Amino acid sequence: MLARIQEFTLMDDDFMTCFFDGDIVCTEYLLKTILGKDLTVTEVTAQKVIKSLKSRSVRLDVFARDSEKRPYDIEIQRADEGAGARRARYNSAMMDTDESVTGMDTDELPESYVIFITENDIYGKNKPLYHIERRIQELEYDVFNDGTHIIYVNGKYRGSDAVGSLMHDFSCKKADDMKSKVLAEKTRQLKENTTGVQKMCRIMEEFAAEERAEARAEAKAEAQIDFAQDLLRDGTLSIERISAISRLPLERVKELAEKLGVSSLN
Repeated sequence: MLARIQEFTLMDDDFMTCFFDGDIVCTEYLLKTILGKDLTVTEVTAQKVIKSLKSRSVRLDVFARDSEKRPYDIEIQRADEGAGARRARYNSAMMDTDESVTGMDTDELPESYVIFITENDIYGKNKPLYHIERRIQELEYDVFNDGTHIIYVNGKYRGSDAVGSLMHDFSCKKADDMKSKVLAEKTRQLKENTTGVQKMCRIMEEFAAEERAEARAEAKAEAQIDFAQDLLRDGTLSIERISAISRLPLERVKELAEKLGVSSLN
């Protein structure tokens, strides 16, 4: 694992999440550079899992929050297909779900940001950033100000501006090659300091264990759903009985029955 760590860059998901986990200073530097505005980060969590009411979940590479309560999802994506528009939409929707509470007025939802840092220039225009905002067609494409923001950062970009320097640093294996003192210092800590290397190894092992546990839980949930659907198609048991046998909540079984077009059961 030690040799593997030395080969890591910030474009590697494992290293990036360990690098930014709990690190307010580095995360604040990253967001300020990408957004081009001042902000104060108050919270940073790597590999945050958000679950929906229907047992679906999403794992965010790095979740952050600023002093204005705005949430940020920062994703590293090496494969173009993993940074698709629907995934950005899904992550944004799941963050909204996580932010909302019972009785909350929708106007209270904070602005949110989903940021994909992609290894390739997925839009092929050599721009440092691609900002995605909803528009109103009939109003000369004025912005539909719903507070959601999606940004793609071009990992291939090497301009002379701040984003170009940031993406240069994201491709570096060694701290000495980085332009940012903030990022270089953290890289040295994780790659050259014995305590830092040990900590990183431990964190990587913990993340891997969490991912395995989550995969097992999702596989179990899918098996329960498949079993309940088979029982619903058979049509010999009541919804209540299927809920008890499959160990799925009654409301979930009712949803499956409606989806399958099962109107009545004995």
